[in-house]
Amino acid sequence: MPSYDPAADRRWLLQRPWTLISRLVVVLWQLISLALVLLLQSNSRDAKVQERLGRRILDTLTQLGPCFIKVGQSLSTRPDLVRRDWLEQLTKLQDDLPAFDHEIALATIQEQLGAPAQQLFVEFPDYPVAAASLGQVYRARLAEGHWVAVKVQRPNLAFILRRDLVLIRLLAVLSGPLLPLNLGFGLDEIIDEFGRSLFREIDYRQEADNAERFARLFANHPEVTVPRVERHLSSDRVLTTSWIHGTKLQHRQDLEAQKLDPASLIRTGVIAGLRQLLEFGYFHADPHPGNLFALSGKTGAMGHLAYVDFGMMDSISDADRLTLTGAVVHLINRDFTLLAKDFQTLGFLNPQTDVTPIVPALEEVLGGALGENVGAFNFKAITDRFSELMYNYPFRVPARFALIIRAVVSQEGLALRLDPSFRIIRVAYPYVARRLLAGDTAEMRDKLLEMIFDSSGRLQLERLENLLAVVESDADGADLLPVAGAGLKLLLGPDGSSLRQRLLLTLVQDNRIQTEDLRQLLQLLRRTFSPRKLAGKMWAKLNPLAA
Repeated sequence: MPSYDPAADRRWLLQRPWTLISRLVVVLWQLISLALVLLLQSNSRDAKVQERLGRRILDTLTQLGPCFIKVGQSLSTRPDLVRRDWLEQLTKLQDDLPAFDHEIALATIQEQLGAPAQQLFVEFPDYPVAAASLGQVYRARLAEGHWVAVKVQRPNLAFILRRDLVLIRLLAVLSGPLLPLNLGFGLDEIIDEFGRSLFREIDYRQEADNAERFARLFANHPEVTVPRVERHLSSDRVLTTSWIHGTKLQHRQDLEAQKLDPASLIRTGVIAGLRQLLEFGYFHADPHPGNLFALSGKTGAMGHLAYVDFGMMDSISDADRLTLTGAVVHLINRDFTLLAKDFQTLGFLNPQTDVTPIVPALEEVLGGALGENVGAFNFKAITDRFSELMYNYPFRVPARFALIIRAVVSQEGLALRLDPSFRIIRVAYPYVARRLLAGDTAEMRDKLLEMIFDSSGRLQLERLENLLAVVESDADGADLLPVAGAGLKLLLGPDGSSLRQRLLLTLVQDNRIQTEDLRQLLQLLRRTFSPRKLAGKMWAKLNPLAA
């Protein structure tokens, strides 16, 4: 399969000036025409005008092809960035694009799988059920009676992607210095990351590997379903998987019509995304509504979701994963000095940058996350306020974080479509707090010790209280019971030796036994895990009507 190489691709296109010039003229003409129309009419209060503009954006991106459609797909998940009347049109970019010729699809299947579709499948339709930027999907039936999804790649994709990525990169480099703030710096690296992911996405054998790896990671999580790959019916450009019978996560009313709970589905989607980033280090970078399906059933407070389309996947290094987890912990603790150092470690700030003047600015921008302004805390609000810092401080977006940010933004945007009041922080904080208190891995136990003990070994009870308050605030405190059990297991079990040792050391300071910390700790635990409170939580969990 071809791979992305910006230098080689640039040379390749320069050797074909007729292709370069003709395509550049088309791209500039389409984009400039669209920009002028939006500039002149976007402020109109006429609903018909706005609907027409939405169709114009959709048509422009569709005509420009896969690379531009991918940009539109990202925008289609952001109701906080894009007008709702435009958004309805952009959602069609997810899997409602014009299909390519059916005869070409049949020829591709025969070439790739070595036999006609009519021989390989008991039933094979005359038209696809969905068409997306890189391929189209057919619903077919196997001899055993199972229904499968057969994805067939669009023709000539490698050439189209190669050509357009060179042009997009060229336009980005030329326009970068003109962009506000620091947005233009590093754009070429971000586009290169995007290009590499696109070329990985058109290798369907790689996608099959991705799907099977993703399925293994979620094997013990019944709330997440991954379709089974039919290897004998898959190749570089054809991918066959089991068919998912579900409801797209596009409209709240569609879910409610199927008696599905949007809140529980949002919770599953966000927690599954956090697990991918902070536990597994391997994540689905394209969680738009066309790639997620709601299924019937619930596991506790978690709805059941199915992921499809594993072409755009990426990994995060253990170092970055641990630093991100630490950054959330430091944000919970309101420790903005350590948070600034996390930004340096991750590459958002130069390691040589003096963070002293940045710390107060970070506190101003992010300080409301746990306070009274938590209701207004979302990714869009933070990025808007963060952009103010970029005028004065040298923040950059490392290329390796381009897909991570895309995944988080898409996940939050999807949740906002289903629930405009959704705030990602309300799910992210309790998730991290539960993992810390459970100490389910060595790295979480280290983070817990780092959090609740200061450099001199003293117990920082206010931080432990913060963690417990965050868990208790989530889902009406339903998670207090498992957290109490996991915490007790950690404290008394073999994995808790370091924690027990540190607690004992807090009792002995300056050769004297200090009981005040222990007394305050016992009071905190008694308040949080009182038998009456736990019994109430257990009763509410067993009998929801009692709430």
